[in-house]
Amino acid sequence: MTTEALHRSRLRPLRRIAGAFALVVCGWLAVVIALTFGSAPGKSMAIIGPPAQALAVIAKANGRVLAAGDYVTFARSDDAGFVARLYAAGALLVLDAEQAGGCSGLPPSRGNVIASEAKQSMSRLDEIWIASSLRSSQ
Repeated sequence: MTTEALHRSRLRPLRRIAGAFALVVCGWLAVVIALTFGSAPGKSMAIIGPPAQALAVIAKANGRVLAAGDYVTFARSDDAGFVARLYAAGALLVLDAEQAGGCSGLPPSRGNVIASEAKQSMSRLDEIWIASSLRSSQ
């Protein structure tokens, strides 16, 4: 057996595994996209793409922007057919944000509110301390 034949026989199982993995990922993505079309009105959607394009698509589809990031924008609409309108307006990829573990559009949990309030209180205390330090140095 030549070195080249030996090398090919070792790569054959790896190619099969890579092919199976690609097939599973593509199948999963197709199912997720198909399920997005069946989402109930009022659910949050994640629009994947450049922010400027995503914002224009959401505006054309009569949606509300919930949050925007570098390449993911979360939006919602209470009208039926929102996902179809997003794609018709030029969206690259639309996913159900709640299923993807993203923005649910719900109010923040009580723990997040408490953490936010504590952070604001600390900022106010810092401001008071700096102001009193300035007064005492004068």
